Amino acid sequence: MSEQPARPKRRWGDRRDGRRVKAPGLQTVMTYLMPKRTDCEVYLHDTIDATELVRWLEQKNASHPDYKTTVFHCFLVAMARMVKERPLMNRFIQGFRIYERYDITLSFVAKRRFADSAEESLMVLTAHDDDTLDAVSRKIVGNVRESRKSEHSTGGVDAKMDTFAKFPRFLLIIAGKVIRTLDFWGKNFPSLTEGDPNYTTVLASNLGSIQCPSVYHHLNNYGTNSIMVTIGTLHKAEMLMPDGTKQIRDVVDIGATLDERIADGFYFGRSLRLIKHIFANPDLLDVPIGQPSEFQY
Repeated sequence: MSEQPARPKRRWGDRRDGRRVKAPGLQTVMTYLMPKRTDCEVYLHDTIDATELVRWLEQKNASHPDYKTTVFHCFLVAMARMVKERPLMNRFIQGFRIYERYDITLSFVAKRRFADSAEESLMVLTAHDDDTLDAVSRKIVGNVRESRKSEHSTGGVDAKMDTFAKFPRFLLIIAGKVIRTLDFWGKNFPSLTEGDPNYTTVLASNLGSIQCPSVYHHLNNYGTNSIMVTIGTLHKAEMLMPDGTKQIRDVVDIGATLDERIADGFYFGRSLRLIKHIFANPDLLDVPIGQPSEFQY
């Protein structure tokens, strides 16, 4: 992936990972009345028509049989495009203040093997303005393949957690309090936050890959992540079409948990409409993320 444009000059009150922003009085007051992210969770469940996307993917994958672009890859790119066009979705609250991230970051968990005893590996991607589906898909496939070369973590945040887990209990308690305090003030060490899904725009889980339905996953008070989304298994379902007819379509269910302090329900609803629009018009996935979709809300 290419390099991001230069970040704006850092001002007093900005964090390393986000720019402090002003918000309406209600949102500002809510950060003090409900300071914990887990107190402000709102849940969204919907079924997305993926019929056009599935047809489009069949043609795309036929042109490069060496690796497979999946519905989940498309979903991640659709999320990145949505966040780019809907910047309030890239906000977070920490230390009673509201910030907007400099970057659009996507994270997910990959199983090293499909077995009960297999470890999980944490993946983090940064979406750049000139990225398209092919660039993101190849990055995901390469990262997952690399992680599956070993049964155990070989670096990154996985290795850091393995190291911390070896500490005696009293040291873990002390370390946890120090890290949370630094987190509150936005002073955590980059070595602790880089590659951590708790510090990303969107934390996604592809439950469809393990034949599970979408669920609601809680947010965490630690970190800055404000959006957690799960996507279920691709399946057939009867849907009511705009012309009033009923058709059997390819669909996926999604379950999202959001921090209600970053935006209002109207904004969330329009953001979901953009995701559905991208699934219905998959050619947009081959357009650079930084280029507006021109979707009419």
